[in-house]
Amino acid sequence: MAGKRMKDWIDFGLVRDFANEKTEACRLCTKAEGWVERYGADVLVSYKTEIARDDILRELAQWALLANVRFERVFGRFLPKQNAERLPPQLISGDPAASLRSTVLERQVCYAIDFGAGYSSGLFIDQRENRQFVRRSAPRRLLNCFAYTCSFSVVAGLTGAETLSIDFSKKSLHRGRDNFMLNRLATDRHRFLVDDVLAVLPRLARKGERFDMIILDPPTFSRSRTGRAWQVERDFEKLLLTALEVAQREAKILLSTNCTRLDERALEVMGRFCLKATRRAAQFIRGVPLPDFPPGAGARSVWMLLR
Repeated sequence: MAGKRMKDWIDFGLVRDFANEKTEACRLCTKAEGWVERYGADVLVSYKTEIARDDILRELAQWALLANVRFERVFGRFLPKQNAERLPPQLISGDPAASLRSTVLERQVCYAIDFGAGYSSGLFIDQRENRQFVRRSAPRRLLNCFAYTCSFSVVAGLTGAETLSIDFSKKSLHRGRDNFMLNRLATDRHRFLVDDVLAVLPRLARKGERFDMIILDPPTFSRSRTGRAWQVERDFEKLLLTALEVAQREAKILLSTNCTRLDERALEVMGRFCLKATRRAAQFIRGVPLPDFPPGAGARSVWMLLR
């Protein structure tokens, strides 16, 4: 594979770097019509059209040969325009009798992967550096909103923190508990709450609960059990204002989104508006670029460090 197509795939040296730091999950390729992610011995090809899928699969075979990497299974996932049309990945090649569940390491932390559990496999690769920021910061009490499978809570727990993980999905939080078990973390100092984040935060504030690190990585769009719609562009400021009520004086708050209409500057503008409204001050730090993601791909992230 040469020339124009080769630039879409990560450098072979980066593959070795990931292996050396015990990281088995990474983005292998990013194109306008799709991308490829590695989860250990498995590969997930996300595509917008069947033509794009077939082109990516041909290039994947060539890249794996040049990189001297062997993949046991390849899954395909269609990228629909509407979230309601999202379907779980389908096996393209590999043993159909093998379990759809596996595990991967990220900087020696173990996470469960399940290609049969839904549209997402269980670990958002583009939050890798934000998870590392949590580990380096070693918070005492972490609030993980929209926690999904609790990867932020796990890395905080490994540093000794107490955590509270909130998500609509009971199934996702159950998978989060599994991630704690995979890393030999007892859950007696960790809470898992199936509920609406916007409903929970005021209750926490009334109880006087405070956290020195808060994770805000909401979905672009969702609908609660009561039918209330969440739209990140419209509702992120309200979410942050509510979260500030449970933030300690020098708390660190992650503002992150996959919404393509919001970038880091927009997140910072919203953050400054909320700070002014609550008469608080903060320093803003943008997320560390990921070596396996081209600029503009993946989640947009800003850390707000309260003062």
